[in-house]
Amino acid sequence: MKAGHWARDLALGVRFAFSGGREGWTRAVLTAVGVGLGVALLLLTTAIPSALSERNERGSARDDFTYTGKVLPRGDDTLIVANTDTTFDGADVRGRLLQQEGARAPLPPGVAKFPAKGEMVVSPALKKLLASGSGKLLRERIPYRAVGTIADSGLVGPAELSYYAGASGLERHLAAGSVERIHYFGPSPGHQQEGLDPTLLLLVTIIFVVLLLPVGVFIAAAVRFGGERRDRRLAALRLVGADGRMARRIAGGEALAGALLGLVLGTGFFLTGRQLAALLQVRDISVFPSDLNPSPALVLLVAVAVPAAAVLVTLFALRGVVIEPLGVVRTARPPRRRLWWRLLLPLAGLGLLSPMIGQGNDNGDFNQWMVIGGTVLLLVGVTALLPWIVEAVVARLDAGPVSWQLAVRRLQLSSGSAARMVNGIAVAVAGAVALQMLFAGVESDYTKETKNDLSRAQMEISVRGDVPLSEVDHQLAGTEGVRRVTALSLGSVGDGPKNPDNELEVAVGSCAQLAEVARLGSCRDGDIFRIVGDEYGSDTKKLIAPGRTLYFDPAYDGSSSHTAAWKVPSGVKTAAQREDPTGYERGGLLVTSGALPAAATAGLIQKVYLSLDRSVADADEHARNTAARLDPLASVYTLASTKQSLQFRSIRTGLFVGATCVLVLIGASLLVSQLEQLRERKKLLSSLVAFGTRRRTLSLSVLWQTAIPIALGLLLASVVGLTLGAVLLKMTGTTVSVDWASVLSMTGIGAAVVLTVTVLSLPPLLRLMRPDGLRTE
Repeated sequence: MKAGHWARDLALGVRFAFSGGREGWTRAVLTAVGVGLGVALLLLTTAIPSALSERNERGSARDDFTYTGKVLPRGDDTLIVANTDTTFDGADVRGRLLQQEGARAPLPPGVAKFPAKGEMVVSPALKKLLASGSGKLLRERIPYRAVGTIADSGLVGPAELSYYAGASGLERHLAAGSVERIHYFGPSPGHQQEGLDPTLLLLVTIIFVVLLLPVGVFIAAAVRFGGERRDRRLAALRLVGADGRMARRIAGGEALAGALLGLVLGTGFFLTGRQLAALLQVRDISVFPSDLNPSPALVLLVAVAVPAAAVLVTLFALRGVVIEPLGVVRTARPPRRRLWWRLLLPLAGLGLLSPMIGQGNDNGDFNQWMVIGGTVLLLVGVTALLPWIVEAVVARLDAGPVSWQLAVRRLQLSSGSAARMVNGIAVAVAGAVALQMLFAGVESDYTKETKNDLSRAQMEISVRGDVPLSEVDHQLAGTEGVRRVTALSLGSVGDGPKNPDNELEVAVGSCAQLAEVARLGSCRDGDIFRIVGDEYGSDTKKLIAPGRTLYFDPAYDGSSSHTAAWKVPSGVKTAAQREDPTGYERGGLLVTSGALPAAATAGLIQKVYLSLDRSVADADEHARNTAARLDPLASVYTLASTKQSLQFRSIRTGLFVGATCVLVLIGASLLVSQLEQLRERKKLLSSLVAFGTRRRTLSLSVLWQTAIPIALGLLLASVVGLTLGAVLLKMTGTTVSVDWASVLSMTGIGAAVVLTVTVLSLPPLLRLMRPDGLRTE
């Protein structure tokens, strides 16, 4: 067949789609909306890597830590930066104090000029929060006057809470880990981000397949809207002289018209969604509209693949249909679907995945093409098996109320269209079940139990040593929501004032405070204890021989200190080890406050463990505010029983964002599909109402027509999802276990989406169930 004939027939189909009056336009628009929703999500998905890359680049461009451990000498181009990050109401707040040391000091990205002492420049989101009533507690913690706004180039996202404040005197704290002198903003040459291990790469690969495949299934279903009326039109074409092949190509042209219009609508949906992206925040992730730029190559692929798929899907759907001038073949009982070739798809998928079983993290990366191919074949197997299962089950259904019989008879006549409607959600649920199994199975590898004793403390605070320990204790003890305070001064002593050969930990406090970190015998102010039982026990005993001179806070090359000499007194007692509230067993010396030389105070830091009263609202925020008043550079940590890998958490967040988008697409596409099916049955519904059928009966029949296929689809999706999840767990070398709660939640979400769509389609259904629907021209 010449290419010219194909082009002529496809063009004729496009013309029929747009020149068929209201009926043709309605069909084309419904197809276009279904395709457009899929195209919009495809464009959004292809833009996500670009958005994440832009976020990472802006984050790296403002990096202000060198990771070298050395203090840079002061110069005309240097700037001192202090990290004052905090948390408010569960959201991270990025804070920096800036002290300009020269005329050529580097400006942070997005900042026009340095704020003066007591002033700050803030992100738009933080400015809005501080101006609101809910930001009252945060305003107490960040007591600077806002004089400007950070531009987009200095933020990772529009919802980021961030500020830069002017400060002075930061040079005294350069030895602290949170204060550095820099001469540029940007990534440190010696610092590289850790790459993903094979299991995490496998997770990312599966996520993209699971999220994108339902989109393709929905697009394939959308281009088949109006199938029954299309067959009648094709029969009419046969009457005027078209042969069967020409009729199929014209049908492909009609689908092509809907797909092309869908590309236009999809682009519009994507551009609209991109502008709305700045208003959305999912688990602290937000993006600027300008970040969502799909790769031109991927855009071109979507622009070519979607229309081509529309034509191919239509031709495939008509492969077994004999289009006759009277169109009677379609109304005859269709031949039974064959099972054998439908089983080949999931079996082939298992065959591709099986060579990688047991590989785990230790045997190199998984073959991504085999992973993608195997997963796609397994999930596509759902779309192949579901029509056969629906047909086999409904053929055996019979007796029941009138609504049941109407639904069953309709499914028996057109089980294929019912299965097509459910295919997308079945694929999505199957993939979600497999992903949940994989996440649950490997979560323990990326989640570690901490030694934190939450019965003793729920928060840890570090304060500078020049703030008196008694003041720290008093202020925090009087804070609203704080039940108990354990405050200690921590430091070290060495056998030399600089670069000592031996060094010991030192903890300073009252007897009650020291008893929280060691097991003491008798104790009174002025006592000194040597902790026994630690790995440095014998060295400690030699180092603190009575009369020997030791040095508090000894200096090292490239760092400053407050070194103070101290002569070891006689009568040093012993104490046994005890875990502190964070599970750490310290060694070295315990010094009561009365035995500490006054000159040694400046070289210590104050460590505070807080027990909070959870019945007090915002107890955490009140404690953070007090810590910020005591020391703007204070470090505050919330103690938790587990600690999870940041990479694992980021991937799970990405899955949550993608799954949310897919669920929205599922709901919208199902609603369009449901409305299209109701439109096709307008005359049938009107006829039944005219003959006296109750509207309640017809509404229930529509519900049954949706419920039966979705129940079968979710059952099949659960089986395939569990199979795929088990194989993926075997591939990662993890023990296979089923998280039934996740399986039930995924199937429940799928059922809830369908139920919601069915409820939303009831008002149009009631409008269609009128006798005047029988009128025609």
